[in-house]
Formats: sequence, C-alpha cells, structure tokens
Amino acid sequence: MNQTPPIDALSSMQEVMDNADCLIDQAQVEQALDRMAADITRELGDKLPVFYCVMNGGLITTGHLLTRLGFPLEVDYLHATRYRGGIRGGELFWRVSPEIPMAGRHVVIVDDILDEGATLAAILDYCRQAGAASISTAVLVDKRHDRKSSPGLKADYCGLEVVDRYVFGFGMDYKGYWRNAPGIFAPKGL
Repeated sequence: MNQTPPIDALSSMQEVMDNADCLIDQAQVEQALDRMAADITRELGDKLPVFYCVMNGGLITTGHLLTRLGFPLEVDYLHATRYRGGIRGGELFWRVSPEIPMAGRHVVIVDDILDEGATLAAILDYCRQAGAASISTAVLVDKRHDRKSSPGLKADYCGLEVVDRYVFGFGMDYKGYWRNAPGIFAPKGL
C-alpha cells in the first residue's frame, strides 16, 4: 500500500532543487539526444532493432530518443535496479523481465546514466544469455570516475559526461523525486 509522503517531504525536495547546481541545461541535453539519434540511425536504421528501456531511470531518455529515430523499431522495457529509492547502489534487484524475445535480434539497452555499471553489466549478461544477435547500449550520461564495475566499460552511444557527483534530472532521481527536472543537476554537497 502506498503511503502519502509527509508534507515536509515537499518542502525538503523543493529545497534540494532550489539549491542544486545545474550541471547541464535542457538545451544541452536536447543536443546530446540529437547526436545520439544520428549515430544510432546510421548504425542500426536498417536492422529492425528492439529497444529496451531500463525502468525507471531510462524512461525519459528513451521517450525523447525514440521520437528522433525515423526508422522501424520495437520497444519493450525491463526493470532492474540497485538503488530502490536510495542514493547508494546495493544488490541488483530484478522487478520485470522483457516480454519481446531477444534471440536473434539487434538489441539496444537505453538507460539514464552509466555510473559504476553493475546494473548495466548484469543486463548485458542477460541479453547475451537470451541470444541477442547484437547488443548496443545507449545512456544519456556517463559519470567520469575510475570505479566502473568492469575495466573500460563504456556505452556504445553516450550523450554527455558529468563530473563524479550525485546527479538527478531527466530520468535520474534524488530519493525517488526529480526525475522530471529539465536538465542534469547535482544537490549541494553531494
């Protein structure tokens, strides 16, 4: 049963946004999505790929990216997370597996951010085991640091890089809130 958040949560979350640093504004995000779409179209436009949105973070990036792709494709989603409403990742938790079979398909996994990459690495293993013909990854943001779960882990299509801070907005959340923020922000002090 969902509980109504306490009224002080509203003021607390508004305070986070009011004091946050804007690292990347919406215009820069839109330009990055345009570049990603052009690259994806060039490489996959004739392959009838299936795009899998990683929920919940990948929802906004996927929606904005797909409207820029002018070729036939299928869309599905999966839900794997390490955050579960917090600000630090933990054990991988699978909520929903995809419905469209991956076997023999050109698969594109779309997510909001590549941080340490443990979630993405687990999803890629899942795709390999499912028999995907090819697997590509598309993330809006790659966080610059040396803590990737696998050495050299990179997304095939990446829109932006950010400094090593906790970030939210455009799909990424702060304690479950602000996925809807129109840019990429970092809370003061994090």
